[in-house]
Amino acid sequence: MIPACLSDDFTLCPEREDISAEFTRLLTAAQEGGATIAECLMIARQLKRGDEQSWHREWKKLAQANRHRAEAAFAEGHLVTAQRNWLRAMNYYGAAAMPLDPVDERRWVAVLAMQECARRYLSSRGPTGEVVTIPWVEGHALQGYFLPAPWANGRSPTVICVGEPGHRKEEFLVKLAPHARERGFAMLAIDLLGEERDDYIDILLQRRDLESSIGSVMNYLELRSDVDFDRVAIVADGWGSSFVARAVLQEPRLAAAVCDGGLWDLHERSFFASRFAMSDLSIVPVPHAPLMASSAECPVLITIGEDGWLKADRAQQIVQKSRLGSSDIVLKVFTAEETGAAQAHADNPSLANEYIFDWLESRLGAAGRRI
Repeated sequence: MIPACLSDDFTLCPEREDISAEFTRLLTAAQEGGATIAECLMIARQLKRGDEQSWHREWKKLAQANRHRAEAAFAEGHLVTAQRNWLRAMNYYGAAAMPLDPVDERRWVAVLAMQECARRYLSSRGPTGEVVTIPWVEGHALQGYFLPAPWANGRSPTVICVGEPGHRKEEFLVKLAPHARERGFAMLAIDLLGEERDDYIDILLQRRDLESSIGSVMNYLELRSDVDFDRVAIVADGWGSSFVARAVLQEPRLAAAVCDGGLWDLHERSFFASRFAMSDLSIVPVPHAPLMASSAECPVLITIGEDGWLKADRAQQIVQKSRLGSSDIVLKVFTAEETGAAQAHADNPSLANEYIFDWLESRLGAAGRRI
């Protein structure tokens, strides 16, 4: 039975798009072990209409229950159960923090609890993961989670996973890490916030050089003895990660990239040009040259859903018009019939990530023995 607070299409709160989107994210995370559907539906039944605080309260309570279960399992030597519960607790703490104001102290408490669950998971997995600090700009460093390849023997192909400015890296431990692990890749999950609180996003968004962060990450990976530096790729999660497309132009050391390819920048440029009847697109105020208007040195995959913000036919038009003969740019459109068609493939991220990591595997080469 569908809980009374859910509509037939599983929209939780029609008046709160952000909360409905987060609930969808949690349901789809169940496919990768970041939630259980039963727990999500239980919370949906317990939420009180008109009580915005009930969302934070109920998800925090559920996160604590999973965290306690993880600690008990770990104490008894049941590492797999401990890891699964830490991942769920981490995800639920993130959900509890989501609707709160960035300066709300309860949000920071939930973020710290989420990060502690991530660290406990990293320390219990095999091979053990690391929390790494990567120098970036004066006064601010990046923070990441490095997960070695599952059968590490020397240097391994490595995938950098980074999200939109303001999004945190913990989600990648559920969403992307299984796909990297199953293909024998090491993975570095990073975010731009580092050790700062969520309101630091206001400072980040004032910077015009977010793409320089990727160069710093590459400098770090180049020094690691367990990374095959000739086989390093990057996955930008979300269309707000356009800075990664700009980084690809400046970073010849990348072997492959999954990002928006500058589609959004090109779309905005075209929109302004048509609105103001400009015939010369070069004078339209787009801060950086889009990737597809330049020559990338590595193959690029762009994935979109046909029901996303930018319609598929428009994306295909932009790619066809902008593609250079020397550029290896692939556009994959997920249709409603196959799912994965929503913005950022929110309705079925697992399907999109299978395609993405298969494409990466074909570009980076075989990683060795399969698990």
